[in-house]
Amino acid sequence: MKRAFLLLIAAAALQLPGLALAQATIVMASTTSTEQSGLFGHLLPAFTKATGIGVKVVAVGTGQAIDMARRGDADVLFVHDTAAEEKYVAEGYAPRRYAVMYNDFILVGPKSDPVGVRGQDIVAALKKVAAAKAPFVSRGDKSGTDAAEKRYWAQAGLADRGRGYKECGCGMGPALNIAASTSAYVLADRGTWLSFRNRADLAVLVEGDKRLFNQYGVMLVSPHKYPHVKAAEAQKFIDWVTSPAGQGVIAAYRIGGEQLFFPNAGK
Repeated sequence: MKRAFLLLIAAAALQLPGLALAQATIVMASTTSTEQSGLFGHLLPAFTKATGIGVKVVAVGTGQAIDMARRGDADVLFVHDTAAEEKYVAEGYAPRRYAVMYNDFILVGPKSDPVGVRGQDIVAALKKVAAAKAPFVSRGDKSGTDAAEKRYWAQAGLADRGRGYKECGCGMGPALNIAASTSAYVLADRGTWLSFRNRADLAVLVEGDKRLFNQYGVMLVSPHKYPHVKAAEAQKFIDWVTSPAGQGVIAAYRIGGEQLFFPNAGK
């Protein structure tokens, strides 16, 4: 009886290639925004259904994700810090970088906006926050969002960010939770903000500045440096997510009717 059952399973696997292929799983090092926004819960099942390849996501800050890939502890890298990504490729850790999608960063804070930052200018807003010594939650985790925030502070020419500036060393969701509980300002990616439910009295106060553009890229971890990398399967993910099919799945992901990410592969 047991032997007959095993033969039946084997026959089913032969008739359903996707069932056999599902045994292949790649490791993706990615940023918390793609995970906490809910995008991967929408995107990855569609990829697995199309290819039979599973994906295990390790969601950390972009800097940590790049370090993980640099050690060869992932097969594919999906992050959002273009300068760091280009450096990673130039150092020979990936054959090339592929643009996938974009959204934007926003400055979130108390609806009453006690500092008066509301508008489109992120640099002017940060100057007001520092001058008022207002509560500000920084991720401080070397993520793509953290790198962007540090750029904006540098553009504001502010080494002293005010007594209210605190680094949490945490992901986007926890940083928003801290801001909600302390009525603080915080820089967030729009995708995580739209999926965030514990908003308390927080609202979007600064948006629309072209400096707030947030591009995401995907890279194959170099199989030449790390022969154990599942290069064929990882490349299939890259090819799919940058194809019309994958790009369509990204565009279709919405919360409350609002699109979170905008596909721009090949641009």
